[in-house]
Order: sequence, then C-alpha cells, then structure tokens
Amino acid sequence: MSNEIEQLKAVVEKLQSQVTRLSDQEDIRKLQYTYGYYLDKCLYQQVADLYADHPDTCVEFLGGRYNGKEGVKRLYIGRFSKSFVAGRNGPVHGFLLDHPQMQGIVDVDADGTQAKGRFRSMMSAGTHDSIKDTHPRGLVQWWEGGIYENEYIKENGVWKIFRLKYFPFWHATFEKGWAHTKPNYVPFLSKTYPEDPHGPDVLCDHPMLWPDTRVVPFHYEHPVTGEQVADDDLRAPHFGEDASTSKPPLVLSKPKSETNGTA
Repeated sequence: MSNEIEQLKAVVEKLQSQVTRLSDQEDIRKLQYTYGYYLDKCLYQQVADLYADHPDTCVEFLGGRYNGKEGVKRLYIGRFSKSFVAGRNGPVHGFLLDHPQMQGIVDVDADGTQAKGRFRSMMSAGTHDSIKDTHPRGLVQWWEGGIYENEYIKENGVWKIFRLKYFPFWHATFEKGWAHTKPNYVPFLSKTYPEDPHGPDVLCDHPMLWPDTRVVPFHYEHPVTGEQVADDDLRAPHFGEDASTSKPPLVLSKPKSETNGTA
C-alpha cells in the first residue's frame, strides 16, 4: 500500500507540473495576443505596461534596440504615439493599424520563471480617404508581415514581456503588392537616443527587410531530430548561388546576464 501511495504522489506531482507548464504557456499566449489588441488601437500606455520592470527589458524594432522600461516608453508612447495619433493614447478617426498575433509557439523554462515565444503578425494598415488632408501619412494603405522571437519573465507571479524582438519581414502597398516593393521601403533607424529624441539606445547588426529573406533564428530545437537549424540554412543567397555569398545569418540578442555584461 505504501508503494502505491508513493507512486500516486509521483503521478500527482508530475500532473501538477504539466498543468502549471500548460497554464504558463496559455498565460503567455494571452499576454502576446493582448499586446496585439492594444497595439491595434494605439493604446501605447497599455502596451508599455505589459513590459517587465527588469533592467534588461528591451524592444527591438527596425534595426534598433530600446533598452529598459524607459526605452520601451520612448518607442511606443514617444515615437509611435506622436507619429500615428498626434500624441494621444488611443485611436484617431480613419487610421487603421491592425496587428493580428498568430502561430504562437511558447516554451517555458524548467524553473517556470522565464519563457520564449515565436509569433507571426500580418498587419493591414492605412488611412481613410476622408483624413488624407489632416493625417501626416496622407492617403496610404499597406501590408506588413513580421516575425516575433520574444522572451518573457514572471514578475511577482505575473507573466510580462521581457525582450520583444520584432522582425518586419516584408512590406507592400495594397495597390501593387510585395513584388514591387522597393528595397529599404521603410528606412532602418539610423540615429540613437538622445541625438534622435525618440531613437533607440543601440543600432542592431545586419537588420533585414524584403526582399532579404534570411530566417529569423528559432529559439527552439527541431521537435523530432532535436537539432537546431544550421547557420548556413538561415542565410538567403540568390538562386543557384552558395550560402557563403549571402549576408551573415541573423543572430538573436541575449540579456546581459547571458553575455558577460554586453547585450
């Protein structure tokens, strides 16, 4: 009887661990989906509040890294809010900026305090004809596709965004599509803070935009082979050319605690 009780205890502990992991994964997906819904409607204060207070918190966007909670606010409440909605928190009439969050793959660390997630966004954005003379973007409509490779952290029992790394993979006007998108369609960030009051703290190496099709590295191993994708397979040479002719593979940044003090 005592052996059976011990076996049952072991089963219960295993099930509790599995339930906790599944619950954490669902909480993180909900967190990322919530991020998308707030971003859709330019609720930038609410977006910033989803980020952790950890000193290594950051957000990477368009070739720049915004460090710390202050950097996060500088991007969303500073750059985005002033550019899209004249500095307010919330939408303005006639401006579309939908960011659906899809294909979420979430992996929680063994200790249950940090996690990584890969998501995709397919953005539709633009202005209505009725505001073309009053909105700074004029009359415009565009598509955008991007990949997130994010890190999350549990602070005081609550999952928060730790390091959001967004790679806008392609852009296209609604009228002509992606086949005719000009290189560097959206210019990479080129100046850092404070030279640019809304700029990043650091410029990232080897940023990518369509038609560059390098692979955003996967945080996870292959579910069957247990292997990572080889670096050369992450590159994107021209048709028929060797991988060595391509730009270097993209590399995901890591927090300072994992890089001997350099992010």
